[in-house]
Amino acid sequence: MNFGALIIGDEILSGKRTDQHFAKIAGLLAARGLRLSWVEYLGDERPRLAATLKRTFAAGDVVFSFGGIGNTPDDHTRQAAAEALGVDLVLHPDAEREIRARFADDITPQRLLLGTFPRGVSIVPNPFNRIPGFSVRDHYFLPGFPQMAHPMAEWVLDTFYAHLFNRKPMVDKAFLLTGPNAYESALLGLMERIVAAYPDLRLFSLPSIGPDGQRRHLELGVEGAAERVDQAMEEIRQEVERRGIAWSWRDSGLRI
Repeated sequence: MNFGALIIGDEILSGKRTDQHFAKIAGLLAARGLRLSWVEYLGDERPRLAATLKRTFAAGDVVFSFGGIGNTPDDHTRQAAAEALGVDLVLHPDAEREIRARFADDITPQRLLLGTFPRGVSIVPNPFNRIPGFSVRDHYFLPGFPQMAHPMAEWVLDTFYAHLFNRKPMVDKAFLLTGPNAYESALLGLMERIVAAYPDLRLFSLPSIGPDGQRRHLELGVEGAAERVDQAMEEIRQEVERRGIAWSWRDSGLRI
């Protein structure tokens, strides 16, 4: 199952605010042995949001959507989700209960709009202030505020997707290759051979270029189960030594 993220807000696209969701959701997934497959940044534009959600609903991925579920005119995510689903917006009874518990005698119709969601969804509890998000078709619509959204995302993962967790640590190891033959195109055949022989691993190659525009080194390595990583790295080592390429270790250790 793939995991994706939608990060929504004009303020992020304009640079007025710095996104804090991408790194956090990637970290929450990694801590559970999972991986973020994709991320999209979107402004507060209802037609584009609705079109994107129609596509992601059809794809079958688990999607975390951050932002745009407030009650102000510049928030469009709730309405776009309803349009993508072909349903209307209604006050969710569980959301109303949470909001009334939060505001008590200070409840207003405007505050109840915060619980107006597409018909047929479930709520996602908010431990920060009890104003919930909502979920439907493995999509989880959360506030833009990190202090609210991130505990909510963690609750979603632990409540609904614990069966997918892989607690066995993964490792990634790499060589730093230097010299005139340490460039990607020269090593393409080796890379293709490793990918074919170890389909369960992820190969990566990261060239480093200095301020003067000159190549410094090529970081070449693999990620996956420790034993398989060691096997692949031994094959890479033998080949680069055969070619007379200088190398040193870059071992990041465990990556959960």
